[in-house]
Amino acid sequence: MSIAFDLAIFFITLVLTVRFFRKDGAWNAEKGKIAFRFFTVQSNVLCALSALLLCLFPGSRAVWLLKYAGTAAVSVTMLTVLFYLGPLFGYKKLLSGGDLFMHLITPLLALVSFCAFEKRGLAFSEALWGLAPVILYGALYMYRVVFCPRVAPEKAWDDFYGFNNTGKYYLSAAVMAAGTFLICLGLMALQNL
Repeated sequence: MSIAFDLAIFFITLVLTVRFFRKDGAWNAEKGKIAFRFFTVQSNVLCALSALLLCLFPGSRAVWLLKYAGTAAVSVTMLTVLFYLGPLFGYKKLLSGGDLFMHLITPLLALVSFCAFEKRGLAFSEALWGLAPVILYGALYMYRVVFCPRVAPEKAWDDFYGFNNTGKYYLSAAVMAAGTFLICLGLMALQNL
């Protein structure tokens, strides 16, 4: 079952990711580059690649921990959409088309496969690895949204998640880190049942 779930995650994400690079029936690298600004895309690609690697190297603890980090990342994506972005931008927009898969279906597939079919036990020190994708992306997002407009406007991003709407990006960063930490603890608890 683990292989079936992991292959489904990989192929769904592959199809959706290739679509990001298509515009008017032609390859468009710029469109794909813009799509990779979003944590949704980055977290799903991380999870998909780790799922494929786990199919190829099922006995590797390092690959399994990478799958854990990918699962934690897509869990953050799903819960952020369900509890923050959905009420802000509307669920219909965020849970339709390809977004339905990246925001809900592949995260659920990752959670089920990791917590039900890939149980190996997770130590607290290992659980902290689940914070890495959010911390790394958070630093990039903060740089592009908060600092780039002042020093390098051509590299700036819009605040598409609204994390700096009030100018208190540090509070958003703290909430996201704390929420991710709780997700990691939850995944650790499910692994160790």
